[in-house]
Amino acid sequence: YLGSRPCLVHLSVGPKEPPSPVNTQPLPTEDAPKDQRYASGQFFFEYLVVVSLKKSKSDVYEPLISYQFPKRDGMVRFQKEEEEKTLKAITLFCFPEGINWAPLTEYRSETFSFVLTEVDGSRRNGYCRRLLPHGKGARPPEAYCIISKVACFGLFSKIFDEVEKRRQISMAMIYPFMQSLREAPFPAPGNTVKIKSFIPDSGTEIISLTRPTDSWLEHVDFRTLFRCLSDEEVLQVFAATVLERRIIFIAEELGTLSQVIHAVSVLLHPFIWQHTLISIVPEILIDVVMAPTPYLLGVQKRFADQVTDQGDLLAVDLSEGRTQTFIRQVGDENSILPHKLKEEILQALKMRNETLNQVVPEAFLPFFVKTVGHFAKHITRTGQNQEGHFQKRTFCKAHESKSTRRFVKKFVETQMFDLFIQEVEQRSASQEGFFEQKIAEYHKKMKEKMMKQ
Repeated sequence: YLGSRPCLVHLSVGPKEPPSPVNTQPLPTEDAPKDQRYASGQFFFEYLVVVSLKKSKSDVYEPLISYQFPKRDGMVRFQKEEEEKTLKAITLFCFPEGINWAPLTEYRSETFSFVLTEVDGSRRNGYCRRLLPHGKGARPPEAYCIISKVACFGLFSKIFDEVEKRRQISMAMIYPFMQSLREAPFPAPGNTVKIKSFIPDSGTEIISLTRPTDSWLEHVDFRTLFRCLSDEEVLQVFAATVLERRIIFIAEELGTLSQVIHAVSVLLHPFIWQHTLISIVPEILIDVVMAPTPYLLGVQKRFADQVTDQGDLLAVDLSEGRTQTFIRQVGDENSILPHKLKEEILQALKMRNETLNQVVPEAFLPFFVKTVGHFAKHITRTGQNQEGHFQKRTFCKAHESKSTRRFVKKFVETQMFDLFIQEVEQRSASQEGFFEQKIAEYHKKMKEKMMKQ
């Protein structure tokens, strides 16, 4: 999220020009049936930038773009201006700490992600690996940032492993690998793409990149969230998120912040967080915490004192050795969710015999099935293909449980529910979305369970 998209960082693009990229238009439609492995029709990334810390005249280290691959040509003036703003924003997100840097002899590389929201509302993902380049003596770290329309954190982490391996040999080794990747179409869910890459002394390597089967879970790894917070604490955060409140996460590691925020937003599935989401707030944008509208923000520990004196918000400390998790609370987070349904989620989370990415969706999705899964019965239509009309009042009254009714009345007022219902109203009655399929699956499973008893 770029907010007012500040233009406060000088831009410096290196003189080297990589070879022209191959055509990156989506596959022609007639080619699609030939190879369903690439049914998405997308490519891995738009471009890679290298952000280096350069000493300025005032003797401080500024993050500047030292390389861009491929350099984007043929843009009109408006596009160029927008692109420059985006590139300047990228430098802020790659080094959100500002100018407080000094050369280092040791630095543990870290991977994190952020989201760029453009003026037209479209979103692109930024994936970043910060590392200490190979060399002797003290030197500043550098950041490799990939901009992509694809949301798949796990896959890009593997790509960065390859980038880092090549960087320790030579900067020049990175670009042939990225060119091969850029020529490869992004695989459909569950499929693998193989990239050929040559490394001196090792020869040609085949790198296999497999996309997860559940595409809506491929940008998230729940392990960091459940490592930092207990199940009960996760539920309090979930409750505040469901009611679209202002929430700030605090940690020192950039990877912790980005992974936790993306995990929390996925807990809302099939609903989508519609408000400000900045997984790592750069120092220069720290005033965003004063916004009165809902947000999910990630703030580094060193800025904690500047962000926790706001009004009604939930401030969550994720750092190890903390004295308390919730630095600031509204106070009702424990009572937002209906007690019985909250206990069901906690029981489901205890079934840790499978991977978290299987357990967590199966624990949280039934909550929405049970609270708002009856929405289709309260949409009236004058005909099969006519636009529907949602009967909010009868929908809210449908629950026998007072606590569930109380929760549903609040949840229907959120923007995420409102936009979800608008989409349902606009499609024909015969069209079935993801949530309807999950509702049907859930009821079928419950029916089979009852028959076994």
